[in-house]
Amino acid sequence: MNIQKNIKSQHDKVEKERELKQKQADATLHKLVNGIDEHPHDYRTYYELGAFLVELHNYTQAEELIMKALGLFAERSKEAKNTLLYGLGNVYYSAGDFDKAIEQFSKVQDDKLKFDAYMMLAQSYMSKDDYKRAVVFALTAQGMRKQNPDINYILGESLIALGSFEEAAGFLDVVIKAQPQNGKAYFERGLTAMVNGEEFNDYFVKAKKI
Repeated sequence: MNIQKNIKSQHDKVEKERELKQKQADATLHKLVNGIDEHPHDYRTYYELGAFLVELHNYTQAEELIMKALGLFAERSKEAKNTLLYGLGNVYYSAGDFDKAIEQFSKVQDDKLKFDAYMMLAQSYMSKDDYKRAVVFALTAQGMRKQNPDINYILGESLIALGSFEEAAGFLDVVIKAQPQNGKAYFERGLTAMVNGEEFNDYFVKAKKI
């Protein structure tokens, strides 16, 4: 009986949490839709709603919304066009359509978004197992922000996939310095150390601990 009670209690708890998350999502969705109604000439309201729809995995709706926004704003503002192209790229990337994602990210020309676009291009090519192209775009992004741990991690992973363990180690060291609690980076660094003939045990110990 106690086991059945515990199972029911756990089930009820999970159900309540699910209902709470659903209510929060509905409230956010309602707020974002109202934002478009109240500010129909602000492209950011469309971008924000599209991004939230991606979080909800509603990729078809997100694509339709951002395509509509591009039709409304692309000719009015370069900033709007570039932001929405980047947003559309994220829709396709999240949906696993990496070729379409690459097409959109490649169109982004805004200097403010260039780093993010190059990083997403690198991630898209990584997802296609095209590590050589991933490295090209990741290096371009890394040239803009040398110490950024995210882009350095992408470089580390891609170079490991290409068998360039010595080069990968240097980029992973940058990640570990910036993010000392990044267990994945310690693990990857341990792999490079093992192949490069360095002491590797400490890296794996830290990875496991984190």
